[in-house]
Order: sequence, then C-alpha cells, then structure tokens
Amino acid sequence: MKRITLVALLIFGALHISTAQKPKFKKAFNGKNFKGWVVPQDNIWWSVNDGVLLAKSGPEKKGSILWTEKLYKDFIIETDFKYGEGTVDTGIFLRTEDQQIQMGISGSLKRDMTGSPYIPGKGYPVEAEGVAELLKPNEWNTIKVKAVGPEYTIWLNGEEVLKYVSSDVPAMGSIGLQLHPGREMTTSFRNIRIATLE
Repeated sequence: MKRITLVALLIFGALHISTAQKPKFKKAFNGKNFKGWVVPQDNIWWSVNDGVLLAKSGPEKKGSILWTEKLYKDFIIETDFKYGEGTVDTGIFLRTEDQQIQMGISGSLKRDMTGSPYIPGKGYPVEAEGVAELLKPNEWNTIKVKAVGPEYTIWLNGEEVLKYVSSDVPAMGSIGLQLHPGREMTTSFRNIRIATLE
C-alpha cells in the first residue's frame, strides 16, 4: 500500500512540475488595434486589418520599429509572419535595438538570414541552421524566440534552428518588430503571443 502511495505521489509531483514549468502565453496583439504597443509618431508604416499586423515602407523609406508597451526580462515570443512585396528585411528586437533576430534578406549579406542574431558591430556572429529547407517564402511561417538572460533559442516552423549566447544584454526591455529603413517592402504578422518566464 505504501509503495502504491509513493508511486502515486511521484507521478503527481512530476505532473505538477511539468505543469508549473509550462510557459503561459498571452496574446500580445489582439488583431483589432495597437493596444499594448507604442505606435510611432505620425505612423504611416503600421496598420491592422482582419487580424493581421501589416508593415509597409513609407515613401521616404525611413523604416520604423513597433515596440511593446510592456517590459520583459526572460520571455518567449512566438508569431506567424509572411513575406510581402519587395525585399523583405525585418526582425524581432530583444529588449533593445542592439539585439535582433533577423527575418528576411540581410542588407549586408544579400541573402535570407531568418532566425540568425544580428548584433551591431558584430554582424551575424552565428547562422541559423536548416532555414532554407524549413522556410516557406510565399506562405505563413512561425518563428519562436526564447530569451533567457543572454541565451537565445530560435525555432522556425516548429524546428530548433539556433542557440546563441550573446553579450552586453540588458536585463529588461521592450520587444520590437522592425521595418528596415532603405527598403521598399511589406511584411505581415499575426498570432503574436508572449510568455513571461519566471
């Protein structure tokens, strides 16, 4: 009887730990408006239509960043994205404009570097693996970025493509979506979800 009770307690404990560690995602984009985001002044770049967040270059190609109002320490962000017109060069900023996960064509390398970190002054210190086989250029894709301190883990369409430990990473900051300057392009996001890691 004691053995059965012990086994039951061990199973319950394992399930409890598993449940406690599972990240709880919350919608960061409601599909209707910019609630929860800091809209740039004189916004001509970002719009919302039918559950989709669209980024489109302006006539002067200045570029733009859409930042979350909330600050994050350790987190996971997951979003669907779809390339649009032009040379798509976008990405996700992690707590600062100096820590980015690239999506689309790198301006310096002239090729797709989706899933790879871009650090000013270092360029692309490592390159995500297997992206060419996983990426669907004309369809919706899903990217997931886990940021725990300086360690980043990236998944593309459900497959892990990169682990990287960065440097000079701030402890906390906003998450940003980029519309790169100097480009004529459109790109779309939907189902943006963020989990805070305790």
